[in-house]
Parts: sequence; structure tokens; C-alpha cells
Amino acid sequence: MFYVGIDIGSTASKVCIFNGDEMENTFVLPTGWSSVKTAEDIKERLEELNLNKDNSRIVATGYGRVSVPYADKTVTEITCHGKGAYYILGEDCTVVDIGGQDTKVITVQDGKVTNFTMNDKCAAGTGRFLELMANTLGLSITEMCEMSEQGEEITISSMCTVFAESEVISLIGSGKRREDIACGVVDSIASKVKSLCQKHSDSFNYFLTGGLSTNKYIIKKLSEKLQSKVKADELGRYAGAIGAALVAKSLK
Repeated sequence: MFYVGIDIGSTASKVCIFNGDEMENTFVLPTGWSSVKTAEDIKERLEELNLNKDNSRIVATGYGRVSVPYADKTVTEITCHGKGAYYILGEDCTVVDIGGQDTKVITVQDGKVTNFTMNDKCAAGTGRFLELMANTLGLSITEMCEMSEQGEEITISSMCTVFAESEVISLIGSGKRREDIACGVVDSIASKVKSLCQKHSDSFNYFLTGGLSTNKYIIKKLSEKLQSKVKADELGRYAGAIGAALVAKSLK
């Protein structure tokens, strides 16, 4: 029996496949403008791998989980990210998930979610904010992070993505260096994650999941802000999908 976890995020959709107890495959697709279309693309990909309703259990999670009609069950991303992070790390932790539309901080104790905090969707502390600011500076996210290492911090105070973008445009217009603006953008993300972490958890065993979990500079900045090493793993972006696959294993 195969167990499939599908995490439909706002910008990327991740899939994890277990063959019995062993993780066999993972893949990611851009969500694009329609999560319904993405779900159909995932279904076609699964069929190419000879996975179907007869030999598989499928659980969907994430922003667009309701767009997966062939799923046996849908589960919140909080539960799935907690389960997935515990599977990857093998120990209790505070999960930091910087998603496209929101940022989540999740406490996992004894392998179970015991607490979580989310920011508001308009708050300037999400992956979408980082992408938008990079575009405004004419850079990719990777390029912006690399550039920020050569910059001096500029405070970006706006809590709303729209106002923060206006703030960045004003800084550009006033002649500030891109390096300094980039440094301010990354610092803004890290500061808002720190604020979320301080609201609900005393744990210092932080684990970064989501699409930024392999970005070394983001990990470095978060570690500095939280005054504790932030752990990461190449499977971190699949934490939600892994958790969903684990939920699928428990279905009868």
C-alpha cells in the first residue's frame, strides 16, 4: 500500500509518497493561478507512477487542500507540518514555517502539536513578502539574500506588505543602496518570526520548514535573531506533505 501526502501551498505544491514504511518519492510543482489545476496535474503525475485509489491512501493539506477531490481526507497544515518536522528531525522542536501567505510557529512535544501561532496574512513576514520585495529590487530571492550580506541594515517598519512595498520604493527613490535595502528586508522577516516565537514558546530547538529551509542566509539571520541555532534539512520544504502522508498511513 502507498501513502501519499499532498501539500497545496499558495506558491508551490509538494507531494510525498511512502511505500509502506519507507519514503519512496517526493516532487514539487508550482501552484500557479489555480490549485484545482495543480491538483489535477498531481493526479496525472501519480497515475504515471501507477498510483491509484486501489493501491493508495491520499491525504491533502495546505492552502488549497479543498481542491483535491480525490483525497481520502484533508488535514490542516498545522498538524501536518508538526508531524512532518518530527519525522525529519526525530525530536521535539519549535517548527518555523515561512509560507507564501502566512508564517506559522508550531510547538511539537512528544511528537504532537501542543501549540501554534500564525501571523496575519497581510503581515510583512511571509515568503510572498520576500518575493515581492526581491521583485521590487529587480532580484531573485537568492540574489537578494546574497546582496543583503554586503549591506547595512535599514529599518522597514510597515506591518502590511502593501505599505512595506511603498516604503521600499521610497528608499529606492531616496538613493539608498540596494544592498542596504535588501539587508533591511531580510531583517524585517527575521524580526517578525522572532516576535511570533516569543509569543508562545520557550523552546529553543528551532526547525525551519517551507521553501526557505535551504536558504543559508535566512537560516543565519533567524539564528541571530532567536539567539539559538535554527536547524534545517533538505526535506524541510516537504514537511507538510510528509506529515500528510503519515496521516494517510493511519487511515483505515
